[in-house]
Amino acid sequence: MRRRSRDVLALTALLFSTASCYAGDTDPQEFTQIERGRYLTVLSDCRSCHTVPGTNQPFAGGRPIETPFGNIVAPNITPDPETGIGSWSDEQFDAAIRRGVGPDGSRLYPAMPYNAYTKMSRGDVLAIRAYLNTLTPVRNAVDTDTLPFPFNIRAAMRVWDALYFTQGEYQPNPGKTAEWNRGAFLVDGPAHCGACHTPKTFLGGDKAGQYLQGSYLQGWSAPDITNDAHLGLGEWSKEDLVSYLKTGHNRITAATGPMGEMVTLSTAHMTDPDLNAIATYLKSLPGKTGGASPSPAKTPMSTTVGATVATSPLPQDNPAMAAGGAIYRDQCSACHGLNGKGVEELFPSVADSSMVRSDDPTTSIRIILRGARSVGTRAQPTASGMPSYGRQLDDSEVAAVLTYIRSRWGGIAAPIASEQVSKVRLDTALRPD
Repeated sequence: MRRRSRDVLALTALLFSTASCYAGDTDPQEFTQIERGRYLTVLSDCRSCHTVPGTNQPFAGGRPIETPFGNIVAPNITPDPETGIGSWSDEQFDAAIRRGVGPDGSRLYPAMPYNAYTKMSRGDVLAIRAYLNTLTPVRNAVDTDTLPFPFNIRAAMRVWDALYFTQGEYQPNPGKTAEWNRGAFLVDGPAHCGACHTPKTFLGGDKAGQYLQGSYLQGWSAPDITNDAHLGLGEWSKEDLVSYLKTGHNRITAATGPMGEMVTLSTAHMTDPDLNAIATYLKSLPGKTGGASPSPAKTPMSTTVGATVATSPLPQDNPAMAAGGAIYRDQCSACHGLNGKGVEELFPSVADSSMVRSDDPTTSIRIILRGARSVGTRAQPTASGMPSYGRQLDDSEVAAVLTYIRSRWGGIAAPIASEQVSKVRLDTALRPD
C-alpha cells in the first residue's frame, strides 16, 4: 500500500511538472475551473477565429479575419511556449483579453473583441486560460502584423481605445431580472454580438445609437436583432429565438453564412438557461420602430444603396412586381410556397423574414446569386440548401424577384435596383465560397 501511495504521488508530481510548462500562474488540474473555462470559450466563440476551417488544429491560429482595413490573421492560442501563449503569465493573458494589450505592451486590434471581453471578470479569463492550458500545444508561428500602412501602426490604437473602449466588468441592472442581466452580460460580453450586428463608424467603432440594428461585414449584411417588428426579431417569439440559436432553424428562417458558423461552434453548445437569457434580453430591445409594426404612412423604409424609398407595397401590376412574380412562381415557389411561408424548420418563410425586408439587401442578394446551406446541428441535423441562381438570372431579374418578395404578402420595403445586384455580384465574385 505504501508503495502504491508513493507511485500515485510520483505520478501526480509528474503531471503537475509536465503541465507547469504551459500553465502560467493557474492550476491546470482544477477540474471545475477548467470546465468553466471550456464553457466560457464556447460562449466567446474563440474557436471560430483561432482555427482554420477544415484543419485538425483547433486554436492554432492562422485564419485571416477580414476587416475594412485589411486582413488580420488570428494568432495561435494553444499552450505552445514559443508560438502560442504557453510562456504568457496570467497577468499578460488577462491584459490581452480584457484590455487589448499584448504581452510586449503593444496594442491589439479590436478584431479581437477585448472591448466586449472586458465585461468578463478576471476569474472568467483565468478559467479560459486554465482550459486553454489543457490543449495539445501546436507549434504554429503566425505573422499577425498583416495590415497595410498606416493601419499597421499599433500605437494608433490608443486613439481608438480613447474613442470606443470603456474598460470594466459588467455591472448588473438592479431594476431588471437575473435572467435579463445574464442575457445582457452574454450579448455584450463573451458572445460579443455587437461585433457583427452593430453598425460601425469609419474608424471601426460601434455606432452606439444604432445598437444591434444590423451591419455589414465580410460580404454579408448582419441583421437587426432588436425586437423591431419590421426589421428585427419582433415577429419572433422567445421560443423562436432559442430554437434558432440552439438548432440553427426555427419556423421562419435558418442560419447560414457567418451566423451558421456561430451556431455550429458556439450557440448550439450553450445551456438552455443561457439561450433563454439571451432571448429575454434581445426581446427587450425596442429597435428603430419601438418594437411595433410600423405604420406604412409614417415609417418610410429605405435601402442603403440608392435613394429609392418605399412607404407602401408596390402595386401588383408594377412591371418589376409582374416580372418578379413570374420568376418567383417558376423558381422559388416549390420550396418557399406560393404564399411565401416555406416549410417550418426546413425552408425559410420569405413572407415573414425580416432579413428579406432589411434596409441592406446584401445577404438576400448574395444568397440568390451564390446559394447557401443552412447548418446541421445535433438537435436539427437536416441542413437544407438554397441553389445558386447567379448564372441563371441576370441582375435585373434578381432585382425583380427580390422586389416582388419585399413588397408581397404585406411587406413594405424599398424595391431593389439592378445596380445593387451588380455591386454584390462583383463583390462575391472576388470572395471564396
